[in-house]
Amino acid sequence: MSRSNETAPVGFHPGELAVQRQAGVRARAARLSGMLRPPDLCGGAARFLAERTLAVLTARDHSGRLWISPLTGPLGVLDVIAASTLRIRTAPAARDPLHELPPGQPVGLLAIDFATRRRFRVNGTLTTVDEDGLVLEVDQAYGNCPQYIQRRHLHPGPPAAEGGNGPPVRYATSLTSDQARLIGAAETFFLGTTHPERGNDASHRGGPPGFVRVEGGSLWWPDYPGNNMFNSLGNLAVDSAAALLFADFATGHTVHLTGTAVLEWSPDGSADDEGGTGRRVRFHITSVVDGSGAPRHTPHPVRRPPHRKD
Repeated sequence: MSRSNETAPVGFHPGELAVQRQAGVRARAARLSGMLRPPDLCGGAARFLAERTLAVLTARDHSGRLWISPLTGPLGVLDVIAASTLRIRTAPAARDPLHELPPGQPVGLLAIDFATRRRFRVNGTLTTVDEDGLVLEVDQAYGNCPQYIQRRHLHPGPPAAEGGNGPPVRYATSLTSDQARLIGAAETFFLGTTHPERGNDASHRGGPPGFVRVEGGSLWWPDYPGNNMFNSLGNLAVDSAAALLFADFATGHTVHLTGTAVLEWSPDGSADDEGGTGRRVRFHITSVVDGSGAPRHTPHPVRRPPHRKD
């Protein structure tokens, strides 16, 4: 399943092109197609990745279900060891649905720095899973804009637990009331999508608290204006498999969901067009897993005026 950079497809795939055309942004998106050229992780990209303590990974478990999971660790946990090879010096924790994920599959990784509102996508093939973590051979690597990233300062979560430490992964088919409240209050989540030829992708979604709605066995959220590349929505136009990750950055608690998603179009300016784009995404839940691998938020200290003596 491994693909070399020389044979990896380049440019937008038909799903991305179809969404770009319907959104009326095909010409603007075409100017960004150079970002999809074969990657070179050396230089600035290597420095950015080396300074990150949080990434999220989209992959499939041994049953073939798509999930997106957090990867946290100290500085250097993301280590560029060649121009198109990334060593990830950690792995999903024991209570994570991607624990002991199988190698030889396409994966998508997003490294993000909330403090500076920067993010960097890395997509390729997972070639190695060993005691040192993961190795990713990279097909695509490029930065994304800072829009909708809520500024916060995070410190890494606890190290990934080894197999056999802690309770097993528990799968459910519906949300608990606590999970629904966490999702309903979220201002950030991560979205995993897939394409049969281009592999998996991980992306960030942000908005005001409450922008994700819970309706029974489904969720929906408005699609806000972005970079017009439509990597995630283009994947969904071809393959409806999707995964979501929500995190409580105060406690490190996570909620993982896998299921299917569809892009819904409505006339611009209609009552349900909250994003101002005429688009929203509806996600139907197949499985839910509770986890605890998210980093914690460190609040800024409150600046108090100096004490004055009268």
